[in-house]
Amino acid sequence: MQSAATQRSPHVVWWLVAFMWGAYFLNYCDRQAIFSMKTVLAKELSMSDEQLGLIGAIFLWIYGIGCPLAGQLADRIAKKKLVVWSLVIWSIVTIATGFAGSAFMLLFLRGAMGVSESLFMPAAIALTANSMPPEKRSFAISLLTTAQIVGVATGASFGGWMAELGMWRYAFFALGAAGVLYAIPYFIFLNRITEDTQLETKASNQWFTIFSLGRVPTFVVLCITFPIFVFGLWMLYSWLPKFLEDKFELGSAAASFKASIYMQTANFVGLFSGGYIADRLFKYTKASRMWLLVCSFLLSAPCIYGIGNSESLTLTCFFMAGFGLFGGLLMGNIFPAAFEVVTSDSRASAVGMLNFFGAILSGFAPLVVGTWRESVGMENMLAATAIAYLVAGIILVINICSIYATDWKRVHPLTTTADS
Repeated sequence: MQSAATQRSPHVVWWLVAFMWGAYFLNYCDRQAIFSMKTVLAKELSMSDEQLGLIGAIFLWIYGIGCPLAGQLADRIAKKKLVVWSLVIWSIVTIATGFAGSAFMLLFLRGAMGVSESLFMPAAIALTANSMPPEKRSFAISLLTTAQIVGVATGASFGGWMAELGMWRYAFFALGAAGVLYAIPYFIFLNRITEDTQLETKASNQWFTIFSLGRVPTFVVLCITFPIFVFGLWMLYSWLPKFLEDKFELGSAAASFKASIYMQTANFVGLFSGGYIADRLFKYTKASRMWLLVCSFLLSAPCIYGIGNSESLTLTCFFMAGFGLFGGLLMGNIFPAAFEVVTSDSRASAVGMLNFFGAILSGFAPLVVGTWRESVGMENMLAATAIAYLVAGIILVINICSIYATDWKRVHPLTTTADS
């Protein structure tokens, strides 16, 4: 007997992914554009390096705190409504950011952005996962996650370009207006998806799913290792344009473009190949997604070191591409890996908890760089992060070889082995 996922109309499923992609793209455009405006913000709003670091830190901390609550909410109410309302609210906040007249107001609005955007991701990832059977889930999530890559590149490039033109405020007006307009067809499509598509899982019967998730050892390991990856990622997202601008004497637009194009283009390849490989290997080992996470950490480590410590722009760009490629293996598989060891009615909560730990730790990344950039140097901070990546990869190997099979069987009792 076919599962509900395999019986759904492919037409509906891929339209769902397409609409989710568009909203996810706007999500990252809106959050990323500001990081290419540091020079102009320092001048026009008299912001210090510490305050510029707080732009990312405040957003990530509040976003992280909101994600577990958003996940719990998404597991109990209609996810389709939640993703649309989140889009509308964060778009309004984006428009308001264009009116910021002081550092305090700008940082306050970044906190509001964190609250509004936290409502989106747990519900969006869970809906996408629900639309696919397990053997196609990594590719579907990878496809959705490409919106993050395009959004980062587009938002950073657009923000840097508008800043150079002296029109940084209009960048926020344009991005926010695009989100409000997109919400109209987005709502119409999701509202027409009937309940017989079974994209919405049964409502969770408990408000404190996070405590049951904490009793799954593999999920706990993911909550420990995932933040390590995101910490390094946000060091680059928030400070790489400024790092390239200063080290290689580039303009804001050129630095923003180079900081995005190499890493994000390679990230595309890593996402698609990682999703495809994980789904193919799933036929042979149910730990396929976990093994892709291991590869991501171990191969990304030398790349993040090279980004900070290469003397030529060409070699730095090479390592940026390598980090994007290998980082994509993790970005497309982290949530599908978690879904193998948690029940279907707690998927949104699982996404929320992973984002919570990832955002809380990575929130320190832009702040740490902003505070220690002159004294310690970004080169040394990236080197230390590379070591942390190697440690995270080793922890995952130990998990796969010791406890993963037990966690798999707990969720899939009719399966005889996890083939780890």
